[in-house]
Amino acid sequence: MVLELKKFLATELKGYKGRPFLISGPCSAETEEQVMATATALARIPEVSVFRAGIWKPRTRPDSFEGVGVEGLKWLRNVKHETGLMVGTEVANEKHVYEALKYGVDLLWIGARTSVNPFTVQEISDALQGVDVMVLVKNPINPDLELWIGAIERIARAGITRIGAIHRGFSSYEKTIYRNQPNWQLPIELRRRFPDLPIICDPSHISGTRELLYELSQKAMDLNFDGLMLESHIDPDQALSDASQQITPDELHELLSRLILRNPVASDPKLLDILGELRQQIDVFDDALLDILEKRMKVAQTIGQYKKDNNITILQPTRWDEIIRKVVINGQVKGLSREVIDTIFKAIHQESINHQMRIMNDGIEIPAAKS
Repeated sequence: MVLELKKFLATELKGYKGRPFLISGPCSAETEEQVMATATALARIPEVSVFRAGIWKPRTRPDSFEGVGVEGLKWLRNVKHETGLMVGTEVANEKHVYEALKYGVDLLWIGARTSVNPFTVQEISDALQGVDVMVLVKNPINPDLELWIGAIERIARAGITRIGAIHRGFSSYEKTIYRNQPNWQLPIELRRRFPDLPIICDPSHISGTRELLYELSQKAMDLNFDGLMLESHIDPDQALSDASQQITPDELHELLSRLILRNPVASDPKLLDILGELRQQIDVFDDALLDILEKRMKVAQTIGQYKKDNNITILQPTRWDEIIRKVVINGQVKGLSREVIDTIFKAIHQESINHQMRIMNDGIEIPAAKS
């Protein structure tokens, strides 16, 4: 992939205020007055680079507010002329792309409900051929890193070089404090595989509530994300969509004033030596963990052989519940979150099942499918 947004942000973007690259504005463009009042207030905040507003809103239920459509693009054009801010909106199909470009929209993003569908992303990519515009791709609603990367690659193949990713969290049946689970390990892995790909965090959609916005924004900065997309509305409580996760421009300014921006790399030789020694300790512990996991799997295989010999099913839900209860209690005593314990032990349990499945099926011939 050809990825030049970081260079673009650093050297070419007029009005770029430095990290974090900040995108802000209402969830939805509702009226021209609401859009202009919000944009005028946001333009006074030095960190804001892009004014965002949803023009077409892919709502879950058909009777919800689904956006004002093309009329709202005229309002974005006025914002650009009146405030000097760049403007951005979400596009969900090729028609949206054509309309947004016609009105001079600077930044397009592909939403989570769209990035999950390769056919639609390809249509958008085809519409972007030969266009010089900034494009950000939100993670798909389900935690599938390859699907996210695939969507980014499709857009890159259209010749888009100013391209980045937006981490907005992932849908889950599990009820937590978040609207969408952060699953930080996925954007971290994305960064590992594509170090030059800019990643913007969308705390508004992860949280679903304004009370968690600062915590999530700070964590994104601590993970060295390149920017933030935070929803701001001149009167959030009256917003026609996602009212609970939007904040006023004044509240946004206060949140930004509290953010701590840390250096992405260390330069002090003494500190580098200390970090090097500590990382060596981490390497030793990682090797020990792998040794312990190897021993655990050998025991699981032995258990699998006994189950096979005695015609017992692999999955024993009562035993699994007992393990989870015990490790959650012990883990929390040791300062580990329930989330990390759940993730680690579910993976270990699945690997144990895989080992036992191989034992169970050893020597069993699977008949070939009939043509």
